[in-house]
Amino acid sequence: MLLLLLAYLGGVLTLLSPCILPVLPFVFARADRPFLRSTLPLLLGMALTFTVVASLAAVGSQWVAQANQIGRWVALVLMAVFAIALLWPTLADHLLAPFQRIGARLSARADAADAAGRGGAWTSLLIGIATGLLWAPCAGPILGLVLTGAALNGASVGTSSLLLAYALGAVTALALAVWVGGRVFRALQARLGLGNVVRRVLGVAALLAVVAIGLGWDTGLLTRLSAVSTARIEQGLLDAVPNAQPAAPPMMMMAAGQADTPLPVEGTLPALDGATGWLNSPPLSAEQLRGKVVLIDFWTYSCINCLRAMPFVHEWAQRYRDHGLVVVGVHTPEFAFERDPRNVMKAVQQLKVEYPVALDNQYAIWRAFNNRYWPAHYFIDAQGNIRGHQFGEGNYAHSEQVIRRLLVEAGQTDLPPPADPAAADLQGVATQADMGNLRSPETYLGHARAEQFASPGGQRADAVSGYTLPSTLALNQWGLSGQWRVNDEAAQLQQAGGRIAFQFHARDLHLVLAPGEEGKPVRFRVLLDGKPLPAADAGADVAADGTGTVNEHRLYQLIRQRGTVGPHRFEIEFLDAGVQAYAFTFG
Repeated sequence: MLLLLLAYLGGVLTLLSPCILPVLPFVFARADRPFLRSTLPLLLGMALTFTVVASLAAVGSQWVAQANQIGRWVALVLMAVFAIALLWPTLADHLLAPFQRIGARLSARADAADAAGRGGAWTSLLIGIATGLLWAPCAGPILGLVLTGAALNGASVGTSSLLLAYALGAVTALALAVWVGGRVFRALQARLGLGNVVRRVLGVAALLAVVAIGLGWDTGLLTRLSAVSTARIEQGLLDAVPNAQPAAPPMMMMAAGQADTPLPVEGTLPALDGATGWLNSPPLSAEQLRGKVVLIDFWTYSCINCLRAMPFVHEWAQRYRDHGLVVVGVHTPEFAFERDPRNVMKAVQQLKVEYPVALDNQYAIWRAFNNRYWPAHYFIDAQGNIRGHQFGEGNYAHSEQVIRRLLVEAGQTDLPPPADPAAADLQGVATQADMGNLRSPETYLGHARAEQFASPGGQRADAVSGYTLPSTLALNQWGLSGQWRVNDEAAQLQQAGGRIAFQFHARDLHLVLAPGEEGKPVRFRVLLDGKPLPAADAGADVAADGTGTVNEHRLYQLIRQRGTVGPHRFEIEFLDAGVQAYAFTFG
């Protein structure tokens, strides 16, 4: 109930966001009509369309994303006709005959019905549905929380209810604004005789909105014209409500804090039959694992947190495999390229993963565990009960203690001594993060989750566009230069010479990259504060002269500072076209 309330309040705050500007002309164009027969159906149509489209898009189906783009263009045509009907009803009748039923004629019928005191609701509902296809709300902290939960857990009544609550909140705010606007419109019409003038002004505004949406300004430039930022308000609401958002990943979520405290039973091992494939083993089931102590390790191979935890998982697998421990890796992809079994198989070989790995491409096992994090470790006893879990990196000695206690419960008495986490041989990306100097967060480049993008004009979603880098960047801002196509997951370079810049503060900088079409390698060079990267600060994937090659879909370590860590401007220039850039991570 609290999350529903938060989602509703997040929707109400949408009225203060510039992302609502493109659809306002369509909404206010009917402000002079009766509220219940005109404005309310329009707003409900918007809410319904947004809820359905967002629910489907959140599960990541490619065909849904394509269908939504087609729907937006159909809606643009409908709205253009509607705007022309507002401006020149007679001209629309003669020149737009094929579209009369969805444009001018709908508007005329609605006017006639309103004048006669009947009907008009279905016309307004249709216009609202079309407007909903054009509406792309800014994803602030509250909507981001809802969409992330929907993407990770799949479509459900719960996630759709949250999206509907958000849409209804926006509808409430718009309804209030339209009510005020309608009173102003009627006052102008009655006292000044300006009704037709206002109507035509709204028609022009609607046409301009169609142009803005068609050119992508609604998701780019308009988001940077805001005089009021709702992000702080939304985050304050989330912070004020207990359990409204997940705890930070690096937290041990176990009830058993002392060696003599009984380990709780948190549930039973779910079925593993949702896997789309298995590596290093035939398919395993919960029944086959009964009698063994099991460690379930959720990971994905481009995740830096998973890579830093992996050496410890390997150590436990080898140290206790002859004493009844079975480690099962569950590879749940974050990016599309991680769904390719060939990419995962290559990563498993390179990372020397020898235990069974379930490919969880459909998030079936993830949802069965109600999981939220990469990495996540679940500890299962010999009776198939979940007795503890660890979310994120760290607490390795504690995790091993839980494994040992479960093995003792299962009858093991000759266990080897525990490993010393401090003595682990950690190299490359496996080296633990320098938390004292880590001030830059994981940052996505795809428009679905991008934040702190600073290139002039903003991102243009799903279109090839030219970008330029700002002369200066604030901490954790980033930008592009050159010709790029930015889709929901990544930015893809269209011509050689493109760059990415990021103002960061961390010891290590990593970037998830993929080569061009058909795996064509892409050469690059790295700059630090506008100068060639010093050889001493080169990451594992960069040569001493600051150059490297993207030839696999994976995480690349580009910078590892050996001296004093401070804020720096990172730039990477790609000497060939085709590279795909997904996310920055730091350590």
